[in-house]
Amino acid sequence: MFKKVLVANRGEIAVQIIRALHEMGIKAVAVYSVADQESLFVHLADEAVCIGAGPVNQSYLNMQAIISAANLTGCQAIHPGYGFLSENAEFAQMCADCQLTFIGPHPEVIDQMGDKENARQTMQQLGVPVIPGSPSVLKDVDAALQAAHDLGYPVMIKAAAGGGGKGIRAVNNDQDLAKAFRTAQQEAQASYDDHRLYLEKIIAPAKHIEVQVLADQQGHVIYLPERDCSLQRNHQKVLEESPCAAITTTERTKLGRLVANATKKLGYTNTGTYEFLMDQEHQFYFLEMNTRLQVEHTVTEMVTGIELIKAQVRIAAGMPLTITQADVHIHGVAMECRLNAEDPYHEFRPQPGKITQLIYPMGTLGVRIDAGVVTGSVIAPFYDSMIAKMIVHGTDRETVIRKMHRCLLELTIEGVQTNQTFLAGLVADTTVRRGTYTTAYIEQDFLKGWLSDAQAQVSSAH
Repeated sequence: MFKKVLVANRGEIAVQIIRALHEMGIKAVAVYSVADQESLFVHLADEAVCIGAGPVNQSYLNMQAIISAANLTGCQAIHPGYGFLSENAEFAQMCADCQLTFIGPHPEVIDQMGDKENARQTMQQLGVPVIPGSPSVLKDVDAALQAAHDLGYPVMIKAAAGGGGKGIRAVNNDQDLAKAFRTAQQEAQASYDDHRLYLEKIIAPAKHIEVQVLADQQGHVIYLPERDCSLQRNHQKVLEESPCAAITTTERTKLGRLVANATKKLGYTNTGTYEFLMDQEHQFYFLEMNTRLQVEHTVTEMVTGIELIKAQVRIAAGMPLTITQADVHIHGVAMECRLNAEDPYHEFRPQPGKITQLIYPMGTLGVRIDAGVVTGSVIAPFYDSMIAKMIVHGTDRETVIRKMHRCLLELTIEGVQTNQTFLAGLVADTTVRRGTYTTAYIEQDFLKGWLSDAQAQVSSAH
């Protein structure tokens, strides 16, 4: 087992990785930017190395600085968390070249699955159903128009590289397509240094379902209960739950076996997540694979009792999985809300600033808070605006929803504006309580009503 591991990330996920390493008796080294020097994860680490200025390209994306910090402090492995360099094949290869274990899959597999068009073709070959789309990446607008006519509108323009909702545009006609093609191309180039795009038929209405796998170096693979991540805004997840209220045991087993089989054939190791769209007839269509830990891995941990970061570290160290598929059971229901520093009344604009008071609703059975900030912490403008993940676990959905609503109302945060009231409204919503929401629900239905109710309350107060 490793004696010392570098955490190539920041915020709440860096905190969680450091805690997991400490519980395993492993020393943790943090790397941080100038903007993060007073952050919680820096204080929790055994050692910390400053790797640059606030902007990510000068710090958390600076591969050479991170590798140098690992070598300087005598680390044997690097855990990339999620985001930043977690799905960067070049970085994974650089770790290998420098005799550092990258806690994740092999660079070749990251490369293969990181290119979405390549991943689509690979999944088709492995017998996993994919969304109908353009046969290859699109050379220009004319090729996009031809593909759209073949598929039929509406279609989705998607960046071949990267993830996280960048370089994605839904279009309904030729005129929209020509305009959206150029903006999506520019966004993809700026976000991933890769302008390639492809088209997919829009499957709607649909649920966004994902299945996480664990695979060791000995060839054992297990799949974990699915997560329903359909509550999204601007292709970013807002609330996640496990298991999905709409999926049967038979469907769960069939989908799980499908991804476990694909994982074995890929020669995949460590953890990864297959993302699908499920249509009204409960047909599943492969979207993409994330070759890393997910933000929402917490709900899976709560319903299975499996600590995923520790499993990642053990697999990377060459140890076999300690459980089989028969040992994986669903215990109750778990739900996660992402508390962000943003203004939901003005298009969710990020709200950087200093947190002057923060009291989490902790101290109850089934409530977990994953956070990287405390009172006095500064939300810097350079990074994702997430403050904390609030996770609730219970025996059934109704219990979990009531507890989550209570937690959201009880949370106290001052100094920065957050999406707290938006989340509380969402959790209390009838459609959400029924579990029948789809990927379009927040933007097409919920948000308009919630904003008008909020405006009415402000008007009546005056």
